[in-house]
Amino acid sequence: MSWKILLFGVINLICTGFLLMWCSSTNSIALTAYTYLTIFDLFSLMTCLISYWVTMRKPSPVYSFGFERLEVLAVFASTVLAQLGALFILKESAERFLEQPEIHTGRLLVGTFVALSFNLFTMLSIRNKPFAYVSEAASTSWLQEHVADLSRSLCGIIPGLSSIFLPRMNPFVLIDLAGAFALCITYMLIEINNYFAVDTASAIAIALMTFGTMYPMSVYSGKVLLQTTPPHVIGQLDKLIREVSTLDGVLEVRNEHFWTLGFGSLAGSVHVRIRRDANEQMVLAHVTNRLYTLVSTLTVQIFKDDWIRPALLSGPVAANVLNFSDHHIIPMPLLKGADDLNPVTSTPAKPSSPPPEFSFNTPGKNVNPVILLNTQTRPYGFGLNHGHTPYSNMLNQGLGVPGIGATQGLRTGFTNIPSRYGTNNRIGQPRP
Repeated sequence: MSWKILLFGVINLICTGFLLMWCSSTNSIALTAYTYLTIFDLFSLMTCLISYWVTMRKPSPVYSFGFERLEVLAVFASTVLAQLGALFILKESAERFLEQPEIHTGRLLVGTFVALSFNLFTMLSIRNKPFAYVSEAASTSWLQEHVADLSRSLCGIIPGLSSIFLPRMNPFVLIDLAGAFALCITYMLIEINNYFAVDTASAIAIALMTFGTMYPMSVYSGKVLLQTTPPHVIGQLDKLIREVSTLDGVLEVRNEHFWTLGFGSLAGSVHVRIRRDANEQMVLAHVTNRLYTLVSTLTVQIFKDDWIRPALLSGPVAANVLNFSDHHIIPMPLLKGADDLNPVTSTPAKPSSPPPEFSFNTPGKNVNPVILLNTQTRPYGFGLNHGHTPYSNMLNQGLGVPGIGATQGLRTGFTNIPSRYGTNNRIGQPRP
């Protein structure tokens, strides 16, 4: 395959050299504009060779997505260069309207048929996958639309031509035929009436047809290079995302991003939040199975829900926890004022601002007390104080209630909450 492409490339260079010499001898700007289509065929052969090389390469650690974008870049560069050539022809044609030179028709018709034959033979002999895909996926040019209107009228008379002209012709074949037709009209008018200005008019027509044909392809390949989502798959992607969000164990699907990696291949990434008791591998398999029908290169990140609600202490407490002489208790700062706390659960209210990405706002998660073990060894006793107690003002609140030992008490990180629910502050005073 590569040798065949190289052979056609060499033939293209030879034909282009002869055509440029005939353009100089005939002094025809229209033949020069048509020769630029042959040069575009050379760019097309180079794109086909790049596509063949890309199929032989595998993704590497440096290029994890492979080399498919080289095809897109080659198509974009080829179409843009063809449009620049058309703009150059328009500039030269505008100068020729001021002073029209004489046109020699000796090799004008010969050059037209040589260029047409080689262009058609190249396009029909070599399957150019990138340009074939772009010509079908891109929007139709104004030349294709006008030819399609004429084809419908013609196919109404001769139905057998519908397979050739409908739904739309190949844009490259169409521009080659249209350019050759303009050159034939130019040859006849110059031979009959010596009307040299028709050569400039034909050059402008060929340049406009070239620009109108290449522009939609440049736009399509440029959008692929910008990693945009194709408009015709947005609806299908939305449907798949809704299906994924209804899977068992899936709580939320967010940060989804899909883009065109190459011609006919989509890439995407999505973040999925699941329940704590859900199986990560099972959810990952189901999500990948749903999206892989449309997205060939997919990255799925699974996050488990870490919603942890602090539970009230119930049951017996270990003796070493109750002995405060062996521990230092560091109260954590309050998140909000005392008015925002629930008197039963001591849980702060949820903030009004949205949580940062990839972190879930868990009430009460970060307000647990920090208990540090004291490394100094002290003798254990039955409620006897040994030395000076550094936090006596904290431990003496509510410890004089009848039925509660002098050292039996448990403090939380909230210093403004009573240590015992329902404690009577009038300790030691007679009840009324």
